[in-house]
Parts: sequence; structure tokens; C-alpha cells
Amino acid sequence: MNSYFNSTLFRKTLAGASGLFLVVFLIGHLVGNLQLFIPGDAGQKQFNEYALFMTTNPAVKLLSIITYTCIILHILTTIILVRQSSKARDVQYLHKSGNANSTWASKNMAILGTLVLVFIVIHLRSFWYEMHFGAIGLDSWGNKDLHTVTVTAFKELWYVLFYVCSMGVLGVHLKHGVESVFQTLGVKTRRYFSLIHNTAFGFALIIPTAFACIPIYIYVTQL
Repeated sequence: MNSYFNSTLFRKTLAGASGLFLVVFLIGHLVGNLQLFIPGDAGQKQFNEYALFMTTNPAVKLLSIITYTCIILHILTTIILVRQSSKARDVQYLHKSGNANSTWASKNMAILGTLVLVFIVIHLRSFWYEMHFGAIGLDSWGNKDLHTVTVTAFKELWYVLFYVCSMGVLGVHLKHGVESVFQTLGVKTRRYFSLIHNTAFGFALIIPTAFACIPIYIYVTQL
């Protein structure tokens, strides 16, 4: 039993499980952020009420703790796995076995993960920190005006480009990550390969693209 908890398989399972939870979180987060497409005062009111609910509801607060825990767990386990993989490749290179079957994403998951982490830190500073600790104003209905903070941020072209590029990195990370989870679980067999491949591709395309459309829409409509 102890050998299993110290094994690479267990670490991959932890990385995969935490990653899948974060995918579910991304879907929920996206649904909430789609309210930014609602124009005018109605959109401002609805988004700010949503932000208030997400920062005051006890169940959501518990979910937030789980989410932060999964982020930390995902980071730590993937760092360990990347280091192990790097050592294993060094041995393979010494034996001239090569890595012909490895994809670009699998070889560069450390870089992709680091870029995603940088985005998360900047994103949290821009919005989460402002909502909780910033000198944020109130809207006409007495709610913290996160809507105006968001719109103001996405008036800046550099931030829009940074966000969109980050979503591209996230897409590549998701594609490889989702496929790896199913492989770790032992279900990425020849029979289900196409289904898993298409599912991973779908998540990697739809979720980041939808997120990327939000700052683009706000920037264009604010010109």
C-alpha cells in the first residue's frame, strides 16, 4: 500500500484528478463570465450580482477552497512528475532510445504549465484581489462593481492580447492533460482512442476560445 502512494502512478492519478476538477471549474467559471456579453446596465447589474454571490455564498467559498487546493496539488504533483520524466529521458538519451512517440506538448508541459501559472497569478491580481481587497467602487444597485473593473482592464490592448495568448497556451495544456488522464486511468485503449482524442480536442478548443472571445468582445465594443 505504501509503495502505491509513493509510486509514479499515484502521483499521475493525483495530477489527473485535480486537473479534471479544474476543468469542471473552468466550465463553471466560463458560464458565469459569459454574462459579460450582456450589454448595458442589465449586464452590469447581473454580472455584479453574480460576483457578489460567488464571494459570499458559503457553499461557493468551500468550493473555492477545494479549487485552490487542487491548483496547488496539481502544480506540486506535475513538478515532481516532470522532474521524474526529465531524469528518465536523460537515461533514454544515453541509451539512444529517443522520444519519437512524444508529442511537442508532452515534452513541454513544464513550460506550458508555468505560462498558465503566470496567467493565473496575473488574473487573480487583476480581478480576484480587486474584488476582495481593492478599492473597488459600487454600482447603482450597491454592489461591488467588478463589471467596471473587468471592462476597464479589457480596454487595454496589451491585456487583451496577453489574455488571448494565454488561452491558446491553456488549450494546448488542456488537450494533452485530458488525454493523459484517460491514459493514466487505463481507458485510452484503441477502442476509445478516437472518442478520448476528440473529447480532449473539444475541451481544448471550446473552453479557451470562449474565454478568449470575452476580452475581444469587450475591447471591440468599447472602441
